[in-house]
Amino acid sequence: MIKILIAGDYCPQERIAKMIEEEDYSFLNEVCDLTSKVDYSIVNLECPVTNEDYHNPIIKSGRNLKCTPRAIDAIKHAGFNCVTLANNHLNDFGEAAIIETLDVIKAKSLNYVGGGKTLKDSQMPLLLHISNKVVSIINVCEQEFSIASHYRAGAAPIDLIDIQRTIMSCKNKSDYILVIVHGGHEMYQLPSPMMQKAYRWFIDLGADTVINHHQHCYSGYELYQNKPIIYGLGNFCFDKPSQRHTIWNEGYMVELCLDDEILFKVIPYDQCNDKPEINLKSIEATENFHHSLKALCNIIDDPLLVEVEFERYCKNNLSNIIGLFSPYRNRYLRGAAKRGLLPSFLTKKKTTTLFDYINCDAHRNVVLKCLSDML
Repeated sequence: MIKILIAGDYCPQERIAKMIEEEDYSFLNEVCDLTSKVDYSIVNLECPVTNEDYHNPIIKSGRNLKCTPRAIDAIKHAGFNCVTLANNHLNDFGEAAIIETLDVIKAKSLNYVGGGKTLKDSQMPLLLHISNKVVSIINVCEQEFSIASHYRAGAAPIDLIDIQRTIMSCKNKSDYILVIVHGGHEMYQLPSPMMQKAYRWFIDLGADTVINHHQHCYSGYELYQNKPIIYGLGNFCFDKPSQRHTIWNEGYMVELCLDDEILFKVIPYDQCNDKPEINLKSIEATENFHHSLKALCNIIDDPLLVEVEFERYCKNNLSNIIGLFSPYRNRYLRGAAKRGLLPSFLTKKKTTTLFDYINCDAHRNVVLKCLSDML
C-alpha cells in the first residue's frame, strides 16, 4: 500500500509571512506529524517565489501574490515532498519570477509538477517510484493569467485533448494515475455541471483519483466507478484578515491509500483564525465537519441537483456578471445602474450578440486571441 497526502492552497501572507521571515515554522507543527506517516506528500504553491523587487506585477483581475524562498523552507520543514504549480497565480509577477520559482524549488530539493519554462514542460507528468510501483501525477489549472505557451513559462492548462493524451500515455507506464486540478468558483462549495462531467471523464480515461482545489472553501466528494473525486480541499494556509472564522479558514487534507482499490481519508483542520496556525479539528468538531461534508456529497451524488444548485449560484451572481459589460466603472454609478436608475446599454440584441461570441467556439477563439494581443 502507498500512502500519499495531498493539501490545498498554500499562500503565506500577513501573519504567516511574518513568521516565515523570522524562520518560525511552528504554524505547521501538527502537519509535520501527518507527513511523517505517509510515503509522499504534496501541497499547492499558490504564488510565485521571488526575492527580487524588480519583478513587476502583471496586469490582471484579482490580487498579485508572491512569497520569498523561505516559504519553501517552511513547507520542506513540514515534510512536503512536492508542490503543484498549475494555478491562477503562478505568473503574477511575470516570467522571470516563474523561472526564479522553479530554480528555488529545485535548489531546495523538492519536486514540482504543473509548471515549466514552456507549455510542453508544464504539461509533463511527475512519475514517482514508490514501493516498486509507479505513480503518475498530472497537474493542470483553469485558463486565467498564468498559462504557459510554446515560448513562455507558466502553468499547465485544462486542455481536455492534451489531458486525454497525457493520461493515455501514463497508463502504459504507471500503476496509478493521480490528476490534481486547480479550478472551480471561488467561495462556492459545489462543482459546476461541466466540472463534474470533466472530472468523471478523467476517471473514464484511466485516472485513479481526481483532486481539486482553488475555491478558497472546501467542497464534497464522490466515488465514481469506485474511484474518488474530491471537488475542493479548501485553503491549506492562506491568512486573510477579512476572513476569520469563515469557510475560508476550514479545509481538509486527503490521505490516499493506493492498493488493489483506492481508499482515502479526510483530515479536517482550521487555519489562520485567531492564531496564525493550522490546527486539526477536535473529535467533536470533526463530527460536525463530516456532517456538513455529507450534505455537500449528497448533492454531488445527483448531477441534476448539481445543475439546480449551479443555476441558483448563477442567478445570485447575475448583477455582478452584468456589471462586467457595463460602461460604469465607478461603484456609485454601478450601484445606480443595478437599481435601474441608469441605462444598462445591454439591449436584447447586444446581449444576443455577446452570447453568440462567447458561446460559439469559433467566435470565442477569435475574441480570446484579439483580447490577448491587446493585453
